[in-house]
Amino acid sequence: QLQASGGGLVQAGGSLRLSCAASGLTTSDNFMGWFRQAPGKEREFVARIAWRSGIRYYSDSVKGRFTISRDGALNTWYLQMNSLKAEDTAVYYCASSAWAGTVVNDYHSWGQGTLVTVSS
Repeated sequence: QLQASGGGLVQAGGSLRLSCAASGLTTSDNFMGWFRQAPGKEREFVARIAWRSGIRYYSDSVKGRFTISRDGALNTWYLQMNSLKAEDTAVYYCASSAWAGTVVNDYHSWGQGTLVTVSS
């Protein structure tokens, strides 16, 4: 079970940190990711992190502005979002996968989503 939190309203150029707390992780939870879905658009990949190695991967649209990290002791991973833009406005979802995927179907467990609104 995944529980996302940390969304809110922020001005352009500001920062937010999202959290995803997990319970019941298994050996099929090797990669933890963040996706987002803006109104009227498809859900898109944002970032992922390998749970054991910590290797990170980002979409081009957030590279250099967002940082994904994890805390193994807390079974939690984070998305630090800096230099936010209006186009970052979306519902953000955390998810877990057995492999290093970048599409929705690669991920088998999903959090409920947390809304991030960036005002310009």
